[in-house]
Amino acid sequence: MSAAHPDLPLPPLQGWETEAALAVPTSGSTGEPKTVLLSAEALTASAELTHARLGGPGTWLLALPTTHIAGVQVLVRSLVAGAEPGVMDLATGFRASGFATAADAVLTAPGRHYTALVPTQLARLVAIDGPGLAAIREFDAVLIGGAATPPSLLERSRRLGVRVVTTYGMSETSGGCVYDGLPLDGVHVRLVDGRVEISGPVLALGYQGGERFGAWFRTGDLGQVRPDGTLEVLGRADDVIISGGENIAPARVERALTAQAGVREACVVGLADPEWGQVVAAAVVPDDPASPPDADELCAAVGEAIGRFAMPKRLIFVLELPQRGPGKVDRRAVANTFG
Repeated sequence: MSAAHPDLPLPPLQGWETEAALAVPTSGSTGEPKTVLLSAEALTASAELTHARLGGPGTWLLALPTTHIAGVQVLVRSLVAGAEPGVMDLATGFRASGFATAADAVLTAPGRHYTALVPTQLARLVAIDGPGLAAIREFDAVLIGGAATPPSLLERSRRLGVRVVTTYGMSETSGGCVYDGLPLDGVHVRLVDGRVEISGPVLALGYQGGERFGAWFRTGDLGQVRPDGTLEVLGRADDVIISGGENIAPARVERALTAQAGVREACVVGLADPEWGQVVAAAVVPDDPASPPDADELCAAVGEAIGRFAMPKRLIFVLELPQRGPGKVDRRAVANTFG
């Protein structure tokens, strides 16, 4: 049955599709949503490779919805580890106090302890020195994925003693398969014309009603290899802004903005412009809405970090960024806020 609609049966599967153990919908952020078909072997391989990277099996705390692959994988890892997971009640949303309560039962279990979060959840836990921060410090690893994590949030979290591990992956790769920029053992990553491609035992079978995947899965993301050999994801190819003939990756601008004091989150989009083709526009969530940083200084910081061509022509402050899934910003909705 589908993870998105657990009460509704899937349409009949045929041929190779019958090998699927799980069907997970994509978000449809760049077109019509698709249903990813995953085998039990791929899901299990992902869980085993994750435990190998983190230092061994452990007890997991589920703090993500199971309608998406990240939440599903917490359950799969728990099955593989033979340890019952803790489950956080998300019916009324994510709160630091609720996380601390759910973590108590997990942290008393013997062995190692893990959880998986999206950046927004992490930001809430480390914002205040309270029970949420005290609890998250006790986990042996905190996987962060679903969206790019602002460097300032990573730095703050690690400085406070949180063992953060950034992850990159998607439904088509059984969830995260690149940890802190390095592929899991047996997973291979390459760049073809700047586009990230992935192979390995974690790959899905294919899309329902579509063709079966081959040895390599071509993602929609752009990437580059850092000097230390780790993968840096630059965002979706479809999100690239072309302004005055310059190609601008929104993720680079967002990193430049979130590196500035007083900025919690940022989303950068391209707006149509008769002169430039597109212009860079940024929606910024300040740490303190009552006293946001200076907009001109933020734009200037982008110019210094990347170049004047990448400086936002429009910048607004918002209380929060609209979401279309766990940790995923709805860029279309952000663009619409600029009118």
